[in-house]
Amino acid sequence: MTNKIYYLASCDTCRKIIKSLPNTDKLQFHDIRQNSITAQELEEMYSLSGSYEALFSKKAQLYKARNLKNEKLTEDDYKKYLLEHYTFLSRPVFIIDDKIYIGNGQKNIIEVAKVLS
Repeated sequence: MTNKIYYLASCDTCRKIIKSLPNTDKLQFHDIRQNSITAQELEEMYSLSGSYEALFSKKAQLYKARNLKNEKLTEDDYKKYLLEHYTFLSRPVFIIDDKIYIGNGQKNIIEVAKVLS
């Protein structure tokens, strides 16, 4: 399996994180706006994370705009929304050596930096 990062090239946070990491040349970059996530890629992320909800960003503007916080979302709903629009993916998502790292939390990024070193 290829080591990958799913990110948004226009996202300042994603760019800052990428810049701070060592050895990013070891990663295959996947800009989710330019190249939508496929059902197969989402399944791979799901198999590593164990949950679509874990991959879902509740900070997304569409989440608020669609008033989804007031709905009881199921795993199928999360999957549907993740495939529907890139903004619902909690970014960045790294897949490195069959392990997944989701989101931009400091602890997560420190872990990714260690693994890439």
